[in-house]
Amino acid sequence: MKFIKFWTLAAGATAMLALGACSPKPGEASKSPAAATVNGMPISQRTVDMIVKQGASSGRPDTPEVRRAIVDQLALQMVASEEAVKKGLDKTPEVADQISAIKQGVLANAYVEDFIKNNPVSDETLKAEYERIKATITGTEYKARHILVEQEAEAKDIIARLKKDPGAFAKLAMEKSKDSGSAARGGELGWFDPRRMVPEFSAALSNLEKGKFTEVPVKTQFGYHVILLEDSRAIEAPPFDEVKPKLSQQLQQQSVKKQLDALKAAAKIEVAGAASAAPDTPATK
Repeated sequence: MKFIKFWTLAAGATAMLALGACSPKPGEASKSPAAATVNGMPISQRTVDMIVKQGASSGRPDTPEVRRAIVDQLALQMVASEEAVKKGLDKTPEVADQISAIKQGVLANAYVEDFIKNNPVSDETLKAEYERIKATITGTEYKARHILVEQEAEAKDIIARLKKDPGAFAKLAMEKSKDSGSAARGGELGWFDPRRMVPEFSAALSNLEKGKFTEVPVKTQFGYHVILLEDSRAIEAPPFDEVKPKLSQQLQQQSVKKQLDALKAAAKIEVAGAASAAPDTPATK
């Protein structure tokens, strides 16, 4: 049996604070145009817009049909919440705790959004951080191909064939390699940082000259490799404009964390012993 699920604006919330506290009372002035009214109480157009925006972030289109479905669900939620209030369910400890937790979550998110809005990361700060990170980027990246087989003898046979015909590497990779991801591309791995590879592979690669292949099978946990080095170059930082959005987000997150940590440090927080374990939890041995 499938149960009806109501729209939510707070992640993890089981209701939209609809149990009385967040629903406009009849006769109250609306702070937003009404998309609909239910028993004289408005469904805010702003609420509908917020849900549409949330849906857009996960790929749901903004269409008249989607908006009508949202309004219909909100209306259903509102009549159900009214009945809950009539029954006094909003006064039960469990529901009251949920409402309180959701309200705190909404307010906390609002505080974070306000903090980000009023404390933007400057271009100067972004460029300084970019230059700091750029200075730490060192090393060499490689463009290579490989053939991976299970048996050393098979790898040695491939090496013998390559000594006779070095140009056959891609063909042999497609025929012999058990690395399905690269075999279809003739063993091509593209450009990569050797630190991403297992140590044995990286060590063998760093000892190769451009255009040469390993003349001894390279044993790793995956099997035996024959490796061809096609090219190498110094690792370079991507352009500033390319990484600016992600870098800005990272610095914003750091700034928010620092602010929240400061607020927490200044607060008087007393953790009761009961908070360390759920009630009636059997003791573990």
